[in-house]
Amino acid sequence: MSRTGDDIETTDALRPRFDRDGLVPAIATDAQTGLPLMLAYMNDVALRLTLETGIAHFWSRSRGKLWRKGETSGNELKIVELRTDCDQDAVWLRVTVAGDGRACHTGAKTCFYRQIRAESGGSLRLVRVED
Repeated sequence: MSRTGDDIETTDALRPRFDRDGLVPAIATDAQTGLPLMLAYMNDVALRLTLETGIAHFWSRSRGKLWRKGETSGNELKIVELRTDCDQDAVWLRVTVAGDGRACHTGAKTCFYRQIRAESGGSLRLVRVED
């Protein structure tokens, strides 16, 4: 699956534009609330397994291996809808979270559980926000 031709924005053919490492970013959001849950990466195999099983699969850059979200926690991401952007270099997963509904490995509902705030003097800090 790679880009060919100039019709990438109008084609009905899936031709993901994987980066030089063979990956495409994949953002998962809660299908009901729209809350962003996590950002991960997919290679060709992860994308195909996601489509075949209806459960999100990703490529772990840090571990260098394929993984199914929730394989140890039980918090699988069940696909409601899968989209790609206009130039097919990103994937959007609308999902429901199985198990206890927590998408982050830290136990938070979302991996985006910290807000960036500017302090007086120009410094930045992170503040945990409630789920």
